[in-house]
Amino acid sequence: MTRINISPVTRIEGHAEVRIEVDSTGGVESAHFNVVELRGFEKFMIGAAVEEAPRITPRICGICPTSHHIASAMACDQIFGAQIPNTAKNLRELLMHGQYVHSHSLHFFMLAAPDFLIGHDVPPEERNILSLVKKEPEIAKNAIKVRKFGQRLTEAIGGKPIHPSSAVPGGMSHSITESQRTELLEMAEDACSIAKECWSLARDILDKTDLSFGTVDSAFMGATENGRYSVCGGTTKVIDTDGSPITSFSGQEYVNRIEEYSEDWSYLKFSRLKDGRFYRVGPLARLNIVDSMGTPAADAALEEYRKKFGRHVQTTLAYNQARYIEFLASCERAVEILSNPSITSTDVRTPVDCVINNRGVGIIEAPRGTLIHDYTVNDEGFIEKCNLIVATCQNNWAMDKGVENVARKVISNGKISESGKNQIEMVIRAYDPCISCATHAIGKMPVKFTIVPKERRLIQKMRRTESGVKDA
Repeated sequence: MTRINISPVTRIEGHAEVRIEVDSTGGVESAHFNVVELRGFEKFMIGAAVEEAPRITPRICGICPTSHHIASAMACDQIFGAQIPNTAKNLRELLMHGQYVHSHSLHFFMLAAPDFLIGHDVPPEERNILSLVKKEPEIAKNAIKVRKFGQRLTEAIGGKPIHPSSAVPGGMSHSITESQRTELLEMAEDACSIAKECWSLARDILDKTDLSFGTVDSAFMGATENGRYSVCGGTTKVIDTDGSPITSFSGQEYVNRIEEYSEDWSYLKFSRLKDGRFYRVGPLARLNIVDSMGTPAADAALEEYRKKFGRHVQTTLAYNQARYIEFLASCERAVEILSNPSITSTDVRTPVDCVINNRGVGIIEAPRGTLIHDYTVNDEGFIEKCNLIVATCQNNWAMDKGVENVARKVISNGKISESGKNQIEMVIRAYDPCISCATHAIGKMPVKFTIVPKERRLIQKMRRTESGVKDA
C-alpha cells in the first residue's frame, strides 16, 4: 500500500492535510481529511472569571473572533440572568454582520474565486489572488473595499478591528456616535451596491463545474426566527435530507440533540445527532432551513439559487453561492440597522451583580455555521467546565466523506494529477473550515504511535484511546 499526501491544504484558515491510502491495484483504499493542529482553549478557560470569557475566547481565531465574542457574551447573559436592551441586541447583530461581510467576502473573492475564475486545472502558482488581481482587477478592488467595511464596522462597534471587546455580560460596553453611524451607513451602502453588482458573477460561478464532486447526503442544522434568516438569535432547527423537520432546540437542550466524538486520524472533533445521523451546518444548511433572507436583494438571489439547485440542496460546491447570498444579506441588513438613528442610544447595558444561574449556553450562527459556547461556573462565577462546539467540527464528517468521494474519481492507477489534488482541496474549501476554532480538546483524542529505529524497521505500533494505550 502506498500513500498520497496533499500537504498542506491551501487557501483555508489553519493547517491540515489529506492522506490517501492507495491499494495494490492502484485504487483508493481510504482517504481522510487530517488535522494535527491542537489548541487547548476548553482547558485553560477553567478557573477564569466568566466575565472574562468574552475577552479571552476571541483569541481562538483572528478570522472569526466576533462569533466567539458574541456567543460567549450570550452565555454570560444567562449566567448573570440579564435581559439586554434592544440597542445592545442591534449592536451585537450589527457586529455579527461586520464579521459576515469580512469573512464571507474574504472566502468568496480571495480563497474560492481563483478556482473558478482562473481555473482549477491551471498551475498552483497561477491559481491565487495575485492572478485574480491581474485577470479581474475590478473584482479584486471591490473585494478589498467591502472587506474594509467589515473591518471598520468591527472596529467601531467592537472597539478594535480584530478581537473585539465591547460585548459584556448584560449588553455592550459602549454605543456608537451619530458621526460613526453616518460614516458606517455610507460605507454599508457602498458595500451593498458592490454585493448586488457582483451577484451575477456569483450566480453563474459553478455553471462549468462538475457539481457531483464531494456531494454527500446529510441532514442540516441552523437557526431561524419564524422562518427568517438569523445570525444572532432564534431557534436552532434540524431538518432531514428532504427538508422534513427532525428537531429544534435552544440553549442547554443541545446536549440532548447532538453529540461529539473523535476518530483516530485527526485531532479535529466530529459531531452527529444523538440518533446517529450526520448533519451539516453553515451557509448551505441555513439556506436550506430558512424560508426567506429578510432583505430584498438577498431574497431575489435566494429565489434564483433555488431555481438552479432546488429547495433543499445537497450539492457541496453550492456552499460558495449560498455564502455569497449571506454576504449580500449582511450588507443589506447593515444598511437597515444603521439607517435607524436609535442605534446611537446610550441604553446599551443591563447592570449585572452576581451569578443567578450556574450554567449558560450561547448559540449563534457564525459565518461557518452553528457555534455553541457552554460554561458551568461556581457560585463565585469562576468557570468549572467549558465546552465549545464549532462549525468546522460539525462539518468534519462531511469534509472527510467529500475528500474520499473526489479521491476515488481523480485517482487512477495510483496516480493523481495536480488538477485532481486541487479538486480535492476545492471540496474542503467549500466549507471554509477554520482549523484554529475547531481544535480544542486535550487528553481525549485517539493517537497512533509508531516506534522505529534509525534503519526504519518497525518495532511496535500502539494506539491511545480514551480507555488507555494498547497495541494497535
